[in-house]
Amino acid sequence: MSEKDVGDGVFSIFSELAGMLGYSPIHGKIIGALLAEEEPVSLQEVAKRTNYSTGMISLSLDLLEVLGVIKKTKKASDRKLYIQLDGDLLTILKKAITMRVKNGVESSLADLDNRRKEVSKLKGVERDYLLKTLDILEKDIKRLEKYVNLLSGIKLP
Repeated sequence: MSEKDVGDGVFSIFSELAGMLGYSPIHGKIIGALLAEEEPVSLQEVAKRTNYSTGMISLSLDLLEVLGVIKKTKKASDRKLYIQLDGDLLTILKKAITMRVKNGVESSLADLDNRRKEVSKLKGVERDYLLKTLDILEKDIKRLEKYVNLLSGIKLP
């Protein structure tokens, strides 16, 4: 097995993990490429390690930066863009999970509100049943929201 094959296998683990969290495999490979680095790594080096173009890496870095997973820097000695992780793997995973769930909660609550307006226009027993169901769903989603807010505030060991 070649060195490239071993590297691809290691990065595929991070790629699969990113996919389980609802992110693109490229995001996982970028995290994998940066994980063992103590110093910032150039955009070109990340592209080389992940087998993606610098353009694809650059686009993917924008999302990772917004999520607080990476930091971008430049060195005074050259014009290259350098990247490093903003925290350890567990911190990064916590950010990704909580942000994904928070976005899902917001979207679900907005959708429930729209459905409630539609159901309110109905008449009869079906209307009452659907409104009760929406109330139950909303209550549970708000419980989830509270839990995720608590989770996001917990300091990791």
